[in-house]
Amino acid sequence: MNFKFLIGLALLACFHHATAHETTLPSDSLKLNLPAKADEMMESADSMALSPVDLTEVTVQASRNQSRLIDLPSSVTVLQTNQIEKSGIRSLKEAASLIPNMVMPDYGSRLTSPIYIRGVGSRINAPSVGLYVDNVPYFEKSAFDFDFIDIEKVEVLRGPQGTLYGRNSMGGVINVITRSPMQYQGTQLFCSAAGYGTMQVKAGHYAKPTESFAWSLSANYRHTDGFFENAFDGSRIDHSNSYDLNSRLIYAVSRQLSLEYSAGLNISRQGGYPYALYDPTLQKTASINYNQASSYDRTLFSNALKLTYEGKNWELLNTVSGQYLDDAQRIDQDFTPDSLYFVNQMQLQHMLADECTVRSKGNRRLNWLAGTFVFTHRLGSDVDVDTYQSQLNYLKGYQQNISGLAIFGQATFNVTKQFAVTAGLRFDEESSNLHYSYEGTRKGKPLTAIDTVYPGLREVNLLPKLALSYKLDKHLLYASYATGYKPGGFNSTFEKPEQLQFRSETSHNFEAGAKGNFFGDRLFMDVSLFYTQLLNQQIYRTAPSGKGSYLDNAGLSVNKGFECSLSSQPWKGMEASVAYGFTDSRIMRYVKDTLTNYNGKFTPYIPASTLSVQLNQTVPVKGLPYLDKIRLNLLYQRTGQQYWDLVNAYREKAYGLVNAKVSFIRKNVKVEFWGKNLFNTSYKSFLFEASNKTYAQVGKPFQAGMNLSLEW
Repeated sequence: MNFKFLIGLALLACFHHATAHETTLPSDSLKLNLPAKADEMMESADSMALSPVDLTEVTVQASRNQSRLIDLPSSVTVLQTNQIEKSGIRSLKEAASLIPNMVMPDYGSRLTSPIYIRGVGSRINAPSVGLYVDNVPYFEKSAFDFDFIDIEKVEVLRGPQGTLYGRNSMGGVINVITRSPMQYQGTQLFCSAAGYGTMQVKAGHYAKPTESFAWSLSANYRHTDGFFENAFDGSRIDHSNSYDLNSRLIYAVSRQLSLEYSAGLNISRQGGYPYALYDPTLQKTASINYNQASSYDRTLFSNALKLTYEGKNWELLNTVSGQYLDDAQRIDQDFTPDSLYFVNQMQLQHMLADECTVRSKGNRRLNWLAGTFVFTHRLGSDVDVDTYQSQLNYLKGYQQNISGLAIFGQATFNVTKQFAVTAGLRFDEESSNLHYSYEGTRKGKPLTAIDTVYPGLREVNLLPKLALSYKLDKHLLYASYATGYKPGGFNSTFEKPEQLQFRSETSHNFEAGAKGNFFGDRLFMDVSLFYTQLLNQQIYRTAPSGKGSYLDNAGLSVNKGFECSLSSQPWKGMEASVAYGFTDSRIMRYVKDTLTNYNGKFTPYIPASTLSVQLNQTVPVKGLPYLDKIRLNLLYQRTGQQYWDLVNAYREKAYGLVNAKVSFIRKNVKVEFWGKNLFNTSYKSFLFEASNKTYAQVGKPFQAGMNLSLEW
């Protein structure tokens, strides 16, 4: 393994210049009082590694009332700047490895980016996990996979968050927060080069010219030649180029009023779909071999204007956000050297939302918040299909309009200094309609055209929450009940009339947990148990013809399990963390006919367990003029057994991956050498059936790289 690692570094040194990989600047992660200069920030983060693990003061913005982590009666993980940087996390997919019971598979392309938390997720259509990036809600999974730049922290609230977040937050909510130029000023440059032609360059500048105004501008470019080769022509399947430009402006109009505008542009040009035939009998995956180039191109623009007004005992926040997404998927859907079936799908999305909240300030006997949320979401899609053998070509068009309104409130009443009750309720109303068109030809003759508007869907939901908590010093015990829902909708693929629509899905979650600091603040522990009922769960199904997929409703599913997160500093310079999650996710009631009964089956795509073990050792260096310290990082992540289909015929055994990184640090200069999947572990990242055949995608192989970062 060491020999292979050294060879990889030697090869990339021969074939690449020092180009980019992603990092974020360390921050004072505990109380989040960020220093003003880059070199001070570096020293603060490194000194943090030698101090006790007092995570009780960490605030969680996703709680909507700036609650401390220790005060929240729910299971929460907060990844802060220094953790993200030390682990080499570049995206949500990689961040998921550090969060118990969270999975974001890496397959296909950025279009296919589902997130599963506690067994709740959706492979197609709308997500079941909410995502916010700098106050912008992401309504579509096709926007979920983006490069991390300027990240201050990532907050993950597990379990239904329907009361505060409404639709599509059944599994939980992920809140991504970028660095504020009001808190940090400086310039950073980060470069990386790695095997498989992977390079990245990232730069950012953060300035505060006056006490009332601050701004930042950052850019990112990432390229890879691709990990997988197409045997048909020797080309790389999954080559990609990604470009990012982010900006943030903050203006403090007065002591009470402030305005903040953030905007981000991402342009991604990606090859995709490294799928190959899989032999279930031999349990072997053949070489990738298909003749028509496949790709996924995406242009994504998100922005938000946030107004904050602080009264004496209250605070008002109003955020207007918008998102534009334009993408195109081209896919050889037979995945063979023959021209059989090719699909070209284009999407255009517009989202506009406004959220207004008023909340109490300070730690009072009664802490409360109330708010409204309104949105409109337009989703247009054209699907051009060529079926060559039958000389069939058709174009399907979809125009879906969705709008919604919500009113919500939540309050925490401190009955005593130790005992508190939290209760909340949300009224959520949503309407949607679909305009569908169809035209095509068979053997040169036109088919009967369809142009129709289907009856609209309207849903009204009440989403309550109740939690009890008991706090003693730096420890918290809690029990809670929460609800969530995911709206019904229309399938873009349907071969029978009953497949056109699917019903809404609702969840009821019961949870109990404990968290706190132990052994003189040397250990932080967060443990939780959960039991979730999913009614009318939206289940992914392959179309009867084997071409395309749709959502269907199961009657009842049950997810149950537990989570445990530990963070410790057992000795000077050492940081250790463990995150373990177990999920038993089963379909309890889903009978289609006398021959199709899925009762008792495990839910597909849900690992039985997740585990990450991370060690960071910082070693001060004395006597060398060009080196202050060396930092070693070792990460082991294990994914438990999972099934790929409803009948549980295809199973992926548990597997583990090992990543490592060594950093050489001199003041504001850092050189790092890293390796991912050091033992070149073989596993399948995806498996599916289509057209009476089985296909699989294997996981990414061993990769080594080098980073260079400068901060001033």
